[in-house]
Amino acid sequence: MHGRLRQALELAREAIEDGAARGSVAADLLLHCHGFCAALDGHHRSEDAGLFPQIAAARPDLAPVLARLSQDHSMMSHLIGNLQKALTSGADPGTLHGHLDGIEAIMESHFRYEERSLLTVLDGIPLVLERRDAFGAIAD
Repeated sequence: MHGRLRQALELAREAIEDGAARGSVAADLLLHCHGFCAALDGHHRSEDAGLFPQIAAARPDLAPVLARLSQDHSMMSHLIGNLQKALTSGADPGTLHGHLDGIEAIMESHFRYEERSLLTVLDGIPLVLERRDAFGAIAD
């Protein structure tokens, strides 16, 4: 899932550049940026509502890790909202890249921490959720 989200971010960056080269905001920009935002936010909502409660039930010792990850999700949701406002207000490419830079910095730090903290844990916990419910639509 993280790899797909990283690819979606790159597509959003490319759409900004394509729009800047044409001197206008292209439909692709809106499509890719909104798609990236929806995918990232949906992934985090699914983790918070589905996956993390299952992990917490199986591994109560991971409560601080899950709390930190949920806090990151909240921060990224705020940053995504700011990017969406910039998109709808017709912000220039530099401003849009700045928003993506901020999201990417938090996202990468978050992904690395999550991967270090939970990947082996997930191997040992039988999930009672569909992949989509645990990880969001990006899991399909």
